[in-house]
Formats: sequence, structure tokens, C-alpha cells
Amino acid sequence: MADLGADAPAHDTAQKPAIIDETAFAALVDRHRRELQVHCYRMLGSFEDAEDLVQETYLRAWRKRETFEGRSAVRAWLYRIATNVCLDFLRANARTPMPYRQPALGADPDVPGGPTDEVPWLQPYPDRLLDVVASPDSQPDSQVVARETIELAFLVAIQHLPAQQRAVLILRDVLAWTANETAAMLDISVPSANSALQRARATLKDRLPRRPIEWGPTTDPAEAERALVHRCIEALEKADAASFAKLLREDVRVTMPPDPFWIVGREAFTAGLLAQFDPTSPAYFGEWRALGTRANRQPAVAGYVRRPGESLYRPQVLNVFRVEGGTITEITAFPPEVFSAFDLPEQL
Repeated sequence: MADLGADAPAHDTAQKPAIIDETAFAALVDRHRRELQVHCYRMLGSFEDAEDLVQETYLRAWRKRETFEGRSAVRAWLYRIATNVCLDFLRANARTPMPYRQPALGADPDVPGGPTDEVPWLQPYPDRLLDVVASPDSQPDSQVVARETIELAFLVAIQHLPAQQRAVLILRDVLAWTANETAAMLDISVPSANSALQRARATLKDRLPRRPIEWGPTTDPAEAERALVHRCIEALEKADAASFAKLLREDVRVTMPPDPFWIVGREAFTAGLLAQFDPTSPAYFGEWRALGTRANRQPAVAGYVRRPGESLYRPQVLNVFRVEGGTITEITAFPPEVFSAFDLPEQL
């Protein structure tokens, strides 16, 4: 029998696909990083968790790089890994929206409101990073960050879906994967993927707000939103609760994740503003400054407060607005810890 000796390992190695080195790997995958972060953000509703899971996605991709032989698109390969990373996270960290632990301030107990659940892990996503993925008017990449699938209302609604339904809905209705591609990515049958999509769509129909005609036929939505933000900033800096109230719809809803406190109604919210603006009130905050920004393709205002006796204005709250017909219908108020993601100054 012939002695294979040292020739056998060399022959076997030659049959294996070349392993991608670190430089080639980075060139292959880095341009998809922000898009994958948006995907993980939709799956989880948390900006911080999405950042962490994109890192985990890249670690898994690096470990499995020898399995990628160029026969499929890099983007699809990475999406498959990222989706499974998110599903693994959700299996290990069960997150289910719960009814609010306390009644809304200002709500009429005899009038049933719309579906409202507490989503304490919800965080905003800066528009400046969405624009890195795709500008609002670019096609077809803009579907990845389309306004109706990145707004906070959509993020809250899909948190009510079981993890696999959520993944199917995002892959099919947001990213426009086919049923066959979605089923293959999730290792399920095509009928199962189609059934999950139907159930997910039915849930969203009950939970998403009806999308009205934006602003009006002769109004530029972007310009109208900028004007609204300007009026909001002016009202805050002048401590003018009455002017701020004019920007709000009568049944405006205010939530403050992760805080369980929430408010329903212009009157109740304005009463709180009056107390915060009044130097003689125990609830007085101080003097306000504000900066306009954008989150989740929605207008937002970052509020800074200078406390009595202090010289600097410090971060207080990031208010993200949902606007219908020229008035604010919903405010989601986030704590100052989110300011750094928006590249907002630490003080004014």
C-alpha cells in the first residue's frame, strides 16, 4: 500500500474553500452594518440592544465565514444570521407588552381608550443614522427605513407579535422577501410562513393608528413639521403653556418609557406644564432651552433645563411627536440617556 505520509493533509486542505481573512471579511460585510442594526431594532424595539446584537451578528458571521462561499448574496447571509441572533435573544429574554400598571392621568374612566400597553424597553432611533442606510427619497433602499415601518407606533405594535411572526412580517412586508426566501431563512415551511404573516397582519390592523392624509393637499409635510417644531421650542423657552396647548390635539396621549406614568388629554398635560413652568410651584423645573431633531422619521424636540441656582442647561427629555392634521396626537418622552445616540450636546 502506498504511504500517503505528508501528502495527505496537503491534498485535503486543497479541497476546502479558502477561509476569508479579517481584511477581506470587513470589506465584504461592513457596508451592511447600519441596515442590520435597523433590522435588529425593529425586532427588539431597543436601540441599545440592537447595537449589541449587530456585534453578535458579526461575531457569528466571522466564526461561520468558511460556510459562505459566494453562492448567495452577502446581504441575505447576514440577514439570516441577524434574524436568528434576534430570535435567540427573544427566547432568552421574554418581552411582552403589559397593560399599564396605573391609570392614565386625565383619562375618563367611563370612556374606553384605544389599545395601550406599556413597552418599557422602547427606545428611539436617530434619523441621522437612518439616513446612512438610505435617504428618505432614495429607491429602492428607502423601503428599509420607510417611515410607516420605523415610526414608534409601528415599533410598539409589532412588539405584541410572537417573535417568529414578527420576523416573518418584517422580512415579507418591510424587506420584501418572498415567501420562499422567508421560509428558507427561518427554517420553516412556506405554508407556515404564510400563516404567520396573516396572523401578524391581523394583529397590526387592530393596533396601528389609521394613517390619515398627511397635513393637507397643499401643504408640504416637511415644512409643516419644521414650523410645528419651531413653535414647540418657542413655547418651551418662553414657558408658555397656553401656546404649547394649541399644538396638541384634544385627546393627545403622552407616554414616558420606561416610566409607567402616562397622560391622556390636552387639559391634563397642559396642567402639568403650567406647574413645571411656574417658579412658585413645588413642581417647578427651571428654565428651558430646546433643540429640534428627528427620531424614527418623526419630529422631535430635545429639552434642556437650567435648575434654579445653576448656570448650565442640562439634558432633561427627548420628546418624539406623532403628528396628524397639523397637531400633535402623541408624545413619547424619553429620558436624557438617549441624547448621546442623537449626537446632542451634553449641556447648553
